[in-house]
Amino acid sequence: MNTPHPRFPVIGQAVPHRGNAFSTWLAQSAMRLAGWRIDGNFPDTGKFVAIVAPHTSNWDFFVGVAAIFSLRLRIRFFIKDTVFHWPIDNILDWLGGIPIDRTQTHGVVAQAVGDFERRDQLVLAITPEGTRRRGVPWHTGFYRIAVGAKVPIVPVTFDYRERVICLGPALYPNGDADTDIAKLKAYCGGNSPPALSEVRI
Repeated sequence: MNTPHPRFPVIGQAVPHRGNAFSTWLAQSAMRLAGWRIDGNFPDTGKFVAIVAPHTSNWDFFVGVAAIFSLRLRIRFFIKDTVFHWPIDNILDWLGGIPIDRTQTHGVVAQAVGDFERRDQLVLAITPEGTRRRGVPWHTGFYRIAVGAKVPIVPVTFDYRERVICLGPALYPNGDADTDIAKLKAYCGGNSPPALSEVRI
């Protein structure tokens, strides 16, 4: 049985895992040396959408990779297809990257819903802003994926000032996109995260 480190939670057995004791130790050591910790936890379920917001820095990717290996978490994530070129394409594929053409959004939601239906386990990470610019409107594809796949949404925030990654409570979307997305925005942008409604589909 894994013993939780005070800086890192232990994710549930139903959540898809990857890595081993060495990769976990290496990633956690790197995060500790850099002063980072992870607060909260994911729901103990094999399928959910994780939204990372706000997405304001290229460092999100590198800190995020260290975090997923610290947690032994296996994820898939969308990333623009223009960065998928040799030799980095093999690394991105190994990490869980899914190349997408951001100028052609048609079909991405249906593809993702189909992936959830076909797999026993899937954690899909999405940045709802789709860019590092501040103040841009959120794309709603992540919400339509969660509703279509009947899976919860987990907000994830990066606080660079305190060097903490916060894993928020799961939101089970009820189909009222405006209300649910407003709650998620309040959590990701607020100073003190409110309690999110856990209304199951």
